[in-house]
Amino acid sequence: MKVSDFDFDLPAERIALHPVEPRDAARLLVVRPNEPLVDGHVTDLLTILQPGDVLVVNDTRVLPAELSGTRTRGDLVAKVAFNLHKRVDAHTWRAFARPAKKLHVLDRLALGDDESLGAVVAGKGETGEVTLVFDLGGAELDEAIKAHGAMPLPPYIEAKRGTEERDKSDYQTVFAARDGAVAAPTAGLHFTESLLQKLADRGVMVERLTLHVGAGTFLPVKVEDTKDHQMHAEWGEIPEAVVHRILPPRRRAGESSLWGPPACDCSRRPRARPARWRRSSATPTSSSRPASGSGPSTS
Repeated sequence: MKVSDFDFDLPAERIALHPVEPRDAARLLVVRPNEPLVDGHVTDLLTILQPGDVLVVNDTRVLPAELSGTRTRGDLVAKVAFNLHKRVDAHTWRAFARPAKKLHVLDRLALGDDESLGAVVAGKGETGEVTLVFDLGGAELDEAIKAHGAMPLPPYIEAKRGTEERDKSDYQTVFAARDGAVAAPTAGLHFTESLLQKLADRGVMVERLTLHVGAGTFLPVKVEDTKDHQMHAEWGEIPEAVVHRILPPRRRAGESSLWGPPACDCSRRPRARPARWRRSSATPTSSSRPASGSGPSTS
C-alpha cells in the first residue's frame, strides 16, 4: 500500500495550537461500517456508549522530556536541544538531538534554564539519535528532568508558538498516573473528570492499561510503501485483573472501546487468547498529518 494513498490537504489554520475548553467539547467524527459519517463531539459518547460497555483508557503520564542548553567543546559553545525518549539505565537516556550535526561523542552538555544539569554525549545513532549519560542518576535525575524539562510538543506546534507553562497540564490526560511516555496519547486528551463521571453514572465501566508512547511518534514516514515502514516498539502493561474485568462484559454482549492506546508492539501481553483482544467495538484516534507518526488535534 502506497503511503501517498493517505495524502490529503491539511490547512495549517485547521491545526489547533491549544486544546478547546472544556476538553470534551472537541469534535468527534463517528465512522460506522456502511453508515453515513456523523460529525459530533466527544460528549456524544454519553449516547454512543451503552450501560455495560467497557471504556479502556491509557494511564501513561508524559515526562517533560524536552531539554535545551549548550554544548561545549573546548572554547566552542553551541545551543542544542534534546527530546529524551528511552531510559537505558539510572544515568543514561537515548534522545533525539537538534541539531545532531553539532554533536560529537564526549561533548559536554549543560542543560536546563540555569544549565545546571550536566551530561555527556556517549554515542550517536541514526535519524539524529544520541545517547546521553547524565551526572545525576536514579530518582535524583528524574526530579531534575521534571524541574528543567519542557513538554515535548509536536514540532509543527512548537515551531509556531513555542512551549508554554500551561502545556504541562494541557498535554496530560485526566487519567495520567504512570510516568514513562515521551508524548501524550492524544485521543485521551479530550476527556474530562465530568464526562468520566457521567459515563460511570450511565453504567459504563472504565478500565486502565499502561502504554508509554515512544520515539516513533516523533518520526515521519519516509518510505513509499507502508510495508517498508519500521514501527517502533512501545512498552505496555495490562494487569491480569483488568483482563478478567474486560472480558466478561463482552460475553454478556457489552462492548469494549479502546481510548488512547496508539498502535504499538507491547513488550508484555495479557494471559488471554489473542483473538479476544481483537474484539474492541470502537477504537478512536486523533487526526494525523500525512506521512506523520503523530496525530494533532484539529480545530
